[in-house]
Amino acid sequence: MEIISMKVRDIIPYEKNPRNIPKEAVEKVAASIKEFGFRQPIVVDKDNVIIVGHTRLMAAKKLKMKEVPVVVAADLTEEQVKAYRLADNRTNEFSEWDADQLFDELQSLLDLDYDMEPFGFSTRFLDDLEGDEEGGDTLKPVEEDDFDTTPPEEPYVKLGEVYRLGNHIVMCGDSTSIDDIAKLLGGGICRHDID
Repeated sequence: MEIISMKVRDIIPYEKNPRNIPKEAVEKVAASIKEFGFRQPIVVDKDNVIIVGHTRLMAAKKLKMKEVPVVVAADLTEEQVKAYRLADNRTNEFSEWDADQLFDELQSLLDLDYDMEPFGFSTRFLDDLEGDEEGGDTLKPVEEDDFDTTPPEEPYVKLGEVYRLGNHIVMCGDSTSIDDIAKLLGGGICRHDID
């Protein structure tokens, strides 16, 4: 595999990219590149159209980079390019965090005063993991709490606001918006089981 340096302006985003890339994802990748360097090259086809690395390109532009590392996959057929583009994104969805290992790693960095917040690991995320360690699975049965559910005389909410209601956190937002879900989770992860 040959990694070359290519001008950002010469790299062409795939116009039919089926992956939605929220602004927050670009910011996290930009923070990673700024901290650790550009360690994963963008993969393009023979015409310099991105196969893998749209978010990295957007992050490079945000950082005003002029050149980035690239691998040109000129040996792939058109069908393989399309398949690789989808497979790369899809296969990432099948891996999960080991909560215990992740907690230990994050805690060791926190002990060294290393800030992981820019990369999506908020203090709340760590607190949630600590809860996992103490109580096991995060998917606990719903338990009633003693929160006063009497609404104020003149209730109001604003789009994008997050509220703590007893042991619960709710948000006025769009459940189909990746940005709204990310804000609600505070950089955490959401798991669910499908029967």
